[in-house]
Amino acid sequence: MVRQGAPEAVKPVFDAAREVQDFLRRSGGEFCFIGGVALQRWGEPRFTRDVDLTLLCPLGSEGETIDRVLGTFSGRMPDARAFALKHRVILAQTAAGIPIDVALGALDFEHRCVERASEFDFGPGLNLRTCSAEDLVILKAFAGRGQDWVDVEYVIVRQRRGLDWRMVESELMPLLELSGTPENLATLRKLRRKGENDA
Repeated sequence: MVRQGAPEAVKPVFDAAREVQDFLRRSGGEFCFIGGVALQRWGEPRFTRDVDLTLLCPLGSEGETIDRVLGTFSGRMPDARAFALKHRVILAQTAAGIPIDVALGALDFEHRCVERASEFDFGPGLNLRTCSAEDLVILKAFAGRGQDWVDVEYVIVRQRRGLDWRMVESELMPLLELSGTPENLATLRKLRRKGENDA
């Protein structure tokens, strides 16, 4: 059983997330779920096909971390290891075929994101460690794709005025400067005004 209101179709994804979490805890990984799994907690429950997470991995230790993950979960491409070394994202899958995207985190923000994460009870046996609502907004606004903005609006409306906007903007601005997309902050502020007025 997943969180009340979440589509039953996401149950295989939650089962995959639990499998990944159990593995990372056994191996001592520091992580949190982001993306669709976190959205089920903080925003509008919707169908999601994969498991997205941030796994802390200091620069220079990528090979060991990648080998550990790919030693348990198969890659989704023949050169999954080389791809992960180049892009710091492991594209893997469970035995049941559920895609897993593991972002290897090293930025200060990613460390703080994992530190701020907490467990949430999605149902019997489904206590999963997700990022905070604020960090989900930051990650979505940083990505800035069409569905990301839809998801951000849902989080704003559902969380009402409980979000720490000072923290959101202070964390987001340096990321947007790095990516050369400062205009995303204006889009986020517009969605905040709209979402809070609709709440």
